Amino acid sequence: MASEGANESASESMAASLEEVRTHDHDRFLTLLFVPSSRRPALVALYAFNLEIARVAETVTEPMMGHIRLQWWRETLEGLPKGETRGHPAAVALHEADAFPLADLQALIDARERDLSDDVVEDREKLEAYAEATSSSIMRLAALALGGEEGAARAAEAIRHAGIAYALTGLLRAVPLHASQGRLMLPADILLARNVDPHDVLAGKANDELRAAIADVASSAREHLAAAREARYDAVILPALLPVSLCDRYLDIMTAPGIDPFRTPVEVPDFRRQLRLFGRNLARKI
Repeated sequence: MASEGANESASESMAASLEEVRTHDHDRFLTLLFVPSSRRPALVALYAFNLEIARVAETVTEPMMGHIRLQWWRETLEGLPKGETRGHPAAVALHEADAFPLADLQALIDARERDLSDDVVEDREKLEAYAEATSSSIMRLAALALGGEEGAARAAEAIRHAGIAYALTGLLRAVPLHASQGRLMLPADILLARNVDPHDVLAGKANDELRAAIADVASSAREHLAAAREARYDAVILPALLPVSLCDRYLDIMTAPGIDPFRTPVEVPDFRRQLRLFGRNLARKI
């Protein structure tokens, strides 16, 4: 009976984690369709955990509370080998999946400390390093679950570039949200070169200077996307990379002439995203 109760709890936690991913990380949710059923729980657990730590900065009113929340997750991860999940659905799912090195999950938490900082992102290099530490790391862990150490290692370059492209695209889509929170993730060197007043961005004022800065970051995203498509990867890990195949359309919307990034939703209809993913998966390409 105890075992049945534990299995039921794990099943409920996995279902809750899947719902969180469906609601708040729909791009990755759609890619789960292409994941073998035996590996799907691991990716659900990973994506749900990523959601928890990625949303910390958006759900706290002051940085200290965010640091406390991230520390809570560090301590929770430390308890997973002993089955101590603190009852959190994502932690239960991670424990049940038992698919990821704890050191790598801890590193993801460390990378998310940047979200709680008021420091400006100095340059494009620093922004891409942040993107690699967060988005590329998630893709690498997903590839690890799908293709093992060898598969992930062979795809290292594809993973790196795809992760950076996906993160840069996501950061551009989040410009309005970040501005509303008093945060600015666009690199200072680009803002300076384009004569963008950070106060205008934080106030939600669109202008040609900001559009040019967004276009610069979008250009970097496209370069990494092209590099990812040229790099080597095995078909077995394709679902880990598939989210990046949706970037083309997002970038097209954000770089359209005269766009107001604060008032134009950067969304693609669900059925179009599904068709795109089906096509890329069928072609075995990102």
